[in-house]
Amino acid sequence: MQRFVILSATLAALAAAPSFAQRKASIENVPDIPYSSAPNLLKLPPGEYLGESVAVATNSKGHIFVYHRSANTRLFEFDQAGNFVKEIGSGYYGFEFAHSVRVDKDDNIWTVDEGTNMITKFSPDGKVLMVLGRRPPAVLGVQAAPAGPNQPSQKYIFCRPTDVGWDPQGNIFVSDGYCNNRVVKYDKNGRFLAQAGSEKAGSALGEFNLPHGLQVDGQGNVWVADRTNFRYQVLDNNLKPMREITNLGVGWTVCISAGPHQYAFMSNSNPNGNMPGTWDITGEIYKAELDGTVIGKFGHAGKLAPGFQVVHMMDCRNPNEIVVGEIESWRVQKLILHPTAAGAGGAR
Repeated sequence: MQRFVILSATLAALAAAPSFAQRKASIENVPDIPYSSAPNLLKLPPGEYLGESVAVATNSKGHIFVYHRSANTRLFEFDQAGNFVKEIGSGYYGFEFAHSVRVDKDDNIWTVDEGTNMITKFSPDGKVLMVLGRRPPAVLGVQAAPAGPNQPSQKYIFCRPTDVGWDPQGNIFVSDGYCNNRVVKYDKNGRFLAQAGSEKAGSALGEFNLPHGLQVDGQGNVWVADRTNFRYQVLDNNLKPMREITNLGVGWTVCISAGPHQYAFMSNSNPNGNMPGTWDITGEIYKAELDGTVIGKFGHAGKLAPGFQVVHMMDCRNPNEIVVGEIESWRVQKLILHPTAAGAGGAR
């Protein structure tokens, strides 16, 4: 009898999980940006393999970090030529189910772990410098994913967070995430300042339904991939809504390039499971100016490179070299963009 109750609860939780639907982008007349792919850039040690490569980032030296779901969640560092450098955080208590990795201006490495509800700041040599959130203590037993209404959101406790970013002043922004539906702002020391959204899903401006990715531009504005609302939202530095972008499909992940002229890259990824028809209408990545003008697109769904098999996250430090992490191909590709004169037009 007890086994039946547990199974029923599990099935009910799965049924209540968010629906990862797909949507064709409605924007038209977007120029294609030609690109080439380096799908075998990373050289793993003998006997090592990448799992679901859900998160990628680069530092100022061009080193590539891959936060992936394997037999255990692991964080690997490679040099700019793809040679394995080291593993960071082997056996770390904050690793359970990887979701995001980002590198800040000082080359500190930040991981967002959906399984432990923790964001960790590592120094470039792998020392833990800061922890936000808390892993549910083991003495409480296995914690099931929330079913039914979410608990009220708290300042320093997350519920399946998804991404992290920083403004030029060092303030920290977290998208939180699968059961909370909010964006949270902390100061550089980790003190709570503000939030937009709440534990409740919503569709108005400033509300979210699975904020799945987040980055901050050089003006301090916060870009959020509002996945289940099929849009991107741009918030000001105080988390007040500025505008939404609703014509690029799902709103899976967002990346803001470095340098004085920044670009936003937004992914209408094909969804997990490749449901019938999804390859025909999803898979592309859009390149846009910070005012929202889309200047080009590239990529398509596909199991073999240079196609994408669920782009979960991108690094675009160099706007002409995009590193993508794929869930279902367990792969990292570097995409070299070759802009043409036709890409200068743009669409909205």
